[in-house]
Amino acid sequence: MKTLLTLAAAAAILAPVPALAQSQSTEAPAAVIDALHQAAREADGATYFSLFTPEARFIGTDATERWTVDEFRAYADPYFSRGQGWDYRVVDRDISILPIPCRCVAVFEEVLDNDNYGTTRGSGVVRLTDDGWKIDQYVLSFAVPNDVARDVVDVIRAGETTQP
Repeated sequence: MKTLLTLAAAAAILAPVPALAQSQSTEAPAAVIDALHQAAREADGATYFSLFTPEARFIGTDATERWTVDEFRAYADPYFSRGQGWDYRVVDRDISILPIPCRCVAVFEEVLDNDNYGTTRGSGVVRLTDDGWKIDQYVLSFAVPNDVARDVVDVIRAGETTQP
């Protein structure tokens, strides 16, 4: 009985801690994602790529776009060097710190607005490293309304059949 009471007391004391730690911890990963968008907007390639882990992946909107950091840098640097970035404005974002013992991995999903593409989505993984929070994976996707999804799929399939 004494062990049960001790466990119950410990649970009551510790129960609010994960929620408090998580709510405080999401600020740092959010700041990294915000900095990524800001660097892209300003065509600041040095800052942009410093926010990724060395082994990070960027998954773009095209099915062929699964880039390492070096591959994505090779693609983006010519744009950044001309002062041409991209502007995805955050409309809504949700970040969760995974409840693994280290609390060193965050997952996120965000709704974005872009002048060319309208509503898009970003999602990914942010990981706590020796150098602070860094993006381990970023996925950019188009938000396709369900009522036109079939038409969009038909256009994609038609494009796939015409490619060699």
